[in-house]
Amino acid sequence: MKRKILINLLLACTVALSFVFSTVAGAANWANPQLLVDAETVKNNIDKPNWVVIDSRDLKDYVSGHIPGAISLGKRAKKALRDSTARVFNDISKYEKMLGKVGIGNDSHVVFYHGDLKTLTDATVGVWVMEYLGHKNVHLLDGGLDAWRKAGNRLDKKPTMKPETSYKANVSPSIYSTTAEILEVANGSGAGAQLIDSRSEKEHVGKDMRSLRGGHVPNTAINASHIKTLKQVKDPKTGKMKATAYLDYDQAVKAFGSLDKNKRTVAYCQTGTRSTLTYLQLRLLGFKDAANWDESWRVWAASLHEDYPVAAPNGPQYYNFDKVNKSLKKLEKKVAKLEAALAVAKK
Repeated sequence: MKRKILINLLLACTVALSFVFSTVAGAANWANPQLLVDAETVKNNIDKPNWVVIDSRDLKDYVSGHIPGAISLGKRAKKALRDSTARVFNDISKYEKMLGKVGIGNDSHVVFYHGDLKTLTDATVGVWVMEYLGHKNVHLLDGGLDAWRKAGNRLDKKPTMKPETSYKANVSPSIYSTTAEILEVANGSGAGAQLIDSRSEKEHVGKDMRSLRGGHVPNTAINASHIKTLKQVKDPKTGKMKATAYLDYDQAVKAFGSLDKNKRTVAYCQTGTRSTLTYLQLRLLGFKDAANWDESWRVWAASLHEDYPVAAPNGPQYYNFDKVNKSLKKLEKKVAKLEAALAVAKK
């Protein structure tokens, strides 16, 4: 009888240990897995006073259905947490007032979540800004609303308001890369940082121009489009692989595995938005000195001076205003014809 009890205990311990190790192994891929949380973690903690869950979407999306107990910043997180030029506020007191007003204190666990692929970078902007402010307990709900729904949870339309509190920032300047630092890398002066261009390949080579000049910063280490670094699934309609709003360890390693984790590594894009996803992935992978270039390509390429050099396969590309103006004129004529036709049809 004792032998049978002992065997059963051993079997139970084996099963328990197997579960623990499999769970740990799943999370152990990331060097800093605490930056991501799942739906169960959010559900179990959202009602606690020291947890604040933020819906990173626009207010109209929030009121149409959000995670029960989540708050809204009144607008998309990437707009609420930055100025009109898509850069962080120079006046840090604005963050202190804003965060305290919505109920975030220095000891709060802050979770950002997104609605889909389009708003994923709103959530990662939130994570990066909070870490820039020196916040220790900030997380991303991996998969956002999709993960929440797939876990069998409901949505709510009732707004949540947290009690106001006080917040004091302790800015971490190292995760904020300046244009002056990027200039040193471009010129090859000093040790320099590893630069990651998080834009598309067409933007990187200058075919897709969203500023006065097209191309990339000289001495950029790699071009890793943020879309391609996410979990990929097969589209049943097209049969092609497409990105999802989930982070994926294997995809991240594939994208950034060639870089030195011990070296300063800076991500950039058009406005420093997509690159906040890259920043989070670097943090998850254990890069020791990761940063986001806040001003990014919009500021760099807006200057026509050679002080900010541009690299591209065929040399720097320049925005073709004449071509755009001609296209606009053609479009205006088409609109005029359509309006005239519509007016005749109404008669």
